[in-house]
Formats: sequence, C-alpha cells, structure tokens
Amino acid sequence: MTGFAFAVRDGHAQPINIDQAVSAQGELIWVHLPSADDEAADWLHDKGGLSYNIADMLTAAETRPRCDAAPGGGVFINMRGLTSDRMEPSDLLASIRIYAHEGAVFSVTRKQVNGVDAVRARIGEGKIRDPGDLIAAFAAAITEELDPVVADLGDSLDDAEERIDADRVFELRRRVNHVRVQAIGYRRFLNPQRGALEKLATLDVDWLRDDDRLHLSAAADRAARMAEELESIRERSALIHETLTDLRAEQLDQRSLLIAVVALVFLPLTFITGLLGMNVAGIPYAHQPWAFDGVVIVCAALALAISAYFIRRHWFRG
Repeated sequence: MTGFAFAVRDGHAQPINIDQAVSAQGELIWVHLPSADDEAADWLHDKGGLSYNIADMLTAAETRPRCDAAPGGGVFINMRGLTSDRMEPSDLLASIRIYAHEGAVFSVTRKQVNGVDAVRARIGEGKIRDPGDLIAAFAAAITEELDPVVADLGDSLDDAEERIDADRVFELRRRVNHVRVQAIGYRRFLNPQRGALEKLATLDVDWLRDDDRLHLSAAADRAARMAEELESIRERSALIHETLTDLRAEQLDQRSLLIAVVALVFLPLTFITGLLGMNVAGIPYAHQPWAFDGVVIVCAALALAISAYFIRRHWFRG
C-alpha cells in the first residue's frame, strides 16, 4: 500500500512503516494514503481498524467540505486545497479527507494536495505533537496557500479595469471571464469549508486543546474573508464584462453610423452616374468635350455639400 506514516513520541516525529502504524505507540500516529481506490478502503478497514462507514467517507468519490462527529470521540473532516494536478474549471481544489480520534489521524487524498507537504515538513520539525495540532496545521496550510491566489485574482481584475479600452475589448473580456470562472470555482468550496472549520472548533472532543480551537477559528475567519473577496471579485467581473459589452456595442454603433453616412454621400452620386450611363438617345451634352469634366465637378460638389451638412450636424461624432 502506497503512502506514509509518522509516529510522534515525546515530541519527536519518526517515519514508520505504514503497515505497522496501527500497532505503533506514541502521542500521535499519522497515516496518509495518496489514493482513494478499493485498496485504500480495504486497508483502512482491515489494517486501520476503521468502520466501513468511516472508510467509505474517507474514500468517497465526490466530497464537499464538511465536518461530522463520529462515535467514540472521533471526527471526520473534509477540506479542499490547491493542487498541482490538472483539475476541471468547475472543481479547482482537491480534497483531503481526515478522520481523527485520540492519538491517531488518517488522511486520504485522490489528487495531490499541496498542503500535505507543508504539514509533513512541520511534523518532521517536531512542531506537531497531537491530532489537534495536525488538523490545525492542515487548515492553516491550506488557507495560507489560497490567500495569495485570491489576492492575485483581485489584482488581475484591477489591472483589467485600469486598461479598459475599445481596442482591447476581446482581450480584456477573455481575462475577466477567466478571473470570474476561477472566483466561482474557489468560492464554491470556501464557504462550506469555513463552516466545517467553525464546527470543528466547537466540537466537544477531549483531544482538541484551546490553542487548536483558536487556530481552527483563525483559519475559518481567513476562509470567510477569502469567500467574501471572491464574491466581490465575481460581482466586479460581471460589472466589468457589462462595461466591455457596452463599449463594444458603442464601437459597433459608431462604425455603423460611419458606414451609413458614407452610403448617404454616395447615394445621389450613384443615381446621377446611373442616370447618365443609360444607353438611350437624348442624353444632354453627350457629345460635348467638357461633359465628363462637368459630371465629375457636379458629383464632387454634391459630395462636398452633403459631407459638410453631416459635419455641421456632428454625425461623424455619433
């Protein structure tokens, strides 16, 4: 079975064989399985000693952030964090499912969650001593990594807003749409994640100390702030998109007006040249040497007169 395990004894963490984790002794035993297939579910039940219900929750295909108390003082919590794996636009965050009780924590991921490496480094440095510390470290690592990503979305939207111009409509619309899709994707999970962390911080379990609850509450507050920022980004994106759409419509109206004015200028000229170009007898001055020059002068005078009329009426300005 792939994965890793740590045992914390007297404040010091040591890597241990994953198949020996259940029988290991210490203040904290952490088992992480980087898969959620049938093999992982069987290991969790047969060797991990977890019930079928808990094993199914840890390996479920579709999960949203949640927190539930389990019998015997255990807690199940699912969180979402950034991943380097390829994700769908509607599902940008990978899930990590955690079951914890006194002295032990089991975590499972289907996709790589970046926060796992940060927590693994912290436990190797001896900064995690019990299950409460481990879950609080996960919550902090996930929210700390998401915070600058949300800030970058806001900065990208600010930059797009400053560069609004008729000649950049298509480029800016693509950027704004991209930011809006990302904001919706992140916000979809941050709101329930805030609720899950808040619920965990208030659960009546002995292995959660006061400082753990404070860290969980701080992570929940940060998730709430990010969710509010993402909602603001989503609303601003909609307004900027509407502004760009109006700007594009105004640009099209101006071009259509210019085409209409040009057509109106040439309409009487086309009538004159068409009338004089008929192959019938009796066309005035048809055999005079100055006839062509005369027609050109008349047409030019008409074009200038019509153009002057439109300029005085400010039609070229829309």
